[in-house]
Amino acid sequence: MARDADALYDLLGIDSDGFEVSSTFIPSPPIILVTHHRACIICPPGTRLTSLRQRTKVHTVWILDKDRRWRAGNLLVGRCGVCKSDYYPDCIVSPGDIRHHRIQRLDYDARYLRISKRGIWVHRYLAIEQEKAVARFKCGWANFAEWMNDSLRQRGESRKITTRQSKRLFVEHLSRRLLVAHAKPDVVQFPSNATTDVLMKSVRDVLGINGGLFPSAMDHGCKDCTHKKRYKEDLIAEGAILGTTVDGLDDEDLISAYKRQLNQATPAPAPDEPRGYVRLAVMDGKNTGHRICAVRDCKSPLKNFKNGRFCSTHLDEGLADVCGLVGCNQPVEDGSLTCSTPTHKSWYKHYSKRFKRLGFDGVRRVIRRQQEFNAPAADPTRTGHAPPATFNIDLPSLDDLPGTQVEHTFRARNVYCIQTVQWACGFPIGWGKCYSSESPSQVLRIIDDVWVDHHHLKPSILAYDNACKLLRHIITQDRHSHWLQTTKFIVDVWHYIGHKASDSLCRLWCNPTPKNGSQPDLICTATDSLGNTFLTRAFNTETAEQLNSWLDGFDTQLRQMTDITFDFYLHSLFLMYADMVQGRIDTKDRGLDEDFWVEILG
Repeated sequence: MARDADALYDLLGIDSDGFEVSSTFIPSPPIILVTHHRACIICPPGTRLTSLRQRTKVHTVWILDKDRRWRAGNLLVGRCGVCKSDYYPDCIVSPGDIRHHRIQRLDYDARYLRISKRGIWVHRYLAIEQEKAVARFKCGWANFAEWMNDSLRQRGESRKITTRQSKRLFVEHLSRRLLVAHAKPDVVQFPSNATTDVLMKSVRDVLGINGGLFPSAMDHGCKDCTHKKRYKEDLIAEGAILGTTVDGLDDEDLISAYKRQLNQATPAPAPDEPRGYVRLAVMDGKNTGHRICAVRDCKSPLKNFKNGRFCSTHLDEGLADVCGLVGCNQPVEDGSLTCSTPTHKSWYKHYSKRFKRLGFDGVRRVIRRQQEFNAPAADPTRTGHAPPATFNIDLPSLDDLPGTQVEHTFRARNVYCIQTVQWACGFPIGWGKCYSSESPSQVLRIIDDVWVDHHHLKPSILAYDNACKLLRHIITQDRHSHWLQTTKFIVDVWHYIGHKASDSLCRLWCNPTPKNGSQPDLICTATDSLGNTFLTRAFNTETAEQLNSWLDGFDTQLRQMTDITFDFYLHSLFLMYADMVQGRIDTKDRGLDEDFWVEILG
């Protein structure tokens, strides 16, 4: 009977899940695209006669369905007779404040997304596939379009999607995902029939410019990043053998500070009192970024990202018509970036050779010539291997100034790095840009921006590879900083190995695994196979390195983006990474239950 039913399904063009498919006897009917709204949601509540009516005649469109087949479809547009808003399957277009100006809102429950003004629609399921391809395989928009076209070709389809349409599909889908995740679905409005860049800019301006915060991160908690408060008595009760000295401390003042640190340990509360909890965040810099203005200390993006050098402000000041060597205000020659001064022209010629594109054979030729030029005189007594081949082209000096120190504007600069912040479990919190260096002042500005509206949710501990330098900066600038009252700064375990043993501040206050019991939240006890008790780390302080390793796969794409696309794409990547981390937490059952909060909060 089951075989007969399957044959009947095939004959009628219905699959086993109840979805219609093509059949020789019953052709697939056209898909009808229509909004799921029945009444206007723009008109104020209580307004009469807000039922939607068909606005125009039926439009014929092409639809790429979830089974990756092109199908003809009929597009129906609804209109509210009161406010004149038009309801499309994926958006709502309503009159703006200015006459003949209409604004567009996204429909977050859309099943199909329009990716072209020429009437091409794609099923939302394929957008989800694209998101997974980006997250798992670092797939770019062009790669996804090529893969989709190959799949369509194998199915006998002749129509294709372009890279621009693939990008539009990504932006339409992720815009909805981001705005819902950030709890801002009704904030974004933009002109109707907007370009992809305008849509990205509208969403980016709401989520965060040059940085951002993942909102649900402040309420996040799991067994890997949130622990109940521990005390020195807990370590002693677990059989931990605590040290009483620190190697390298031979200064009397430091020894006194160390003893005060031991004596200031907070005693454990009574059994019936709440213990409290601690959360550890991790921060690190990732060397990637988009291009910015060539003028030193200018943080503005380029006006022309294809081959430009300056931002809009410096272009208006006429810097493009002035010699590219800083300090020379002579006008440039036609077709050149320098003035007519022979030394300037010669230096720019060497610079152009230094940074021009070279193929593999060209690099080998340069290395060979350098080795021949730098080869020492023949010495029959000399033994050993030749030095390794290196590619090095030095720039000539200019006016007694070494070539590496000559300041110029011949090419655009890049954002130095992005600073990522996440909890110890890997769940992302926020990010920001360091424009010229990963200096403590810029790092402090980023963490201030991340927690500007969440002072009461700051981490108990913050791990950072240069935490000792950041701590010095905070103490120097403001001894009463709120960071000193709420958060302990430590160096992550891997970088702590390379810090100087003579750095007393680092060894006393930024030690990630102090064995004296002064920071019982950072260590815990474990038992080996022989029953011996030993100390181990309580948190993973390398999650920032793991996130940055994942971002390495997107580095080539990020460096070629405009500032708007860069920000939007990074917001999207943080959302994808948060989904992956949360999925791992749920799979391993690492979430916190009600008993945990009852124990720590009472």
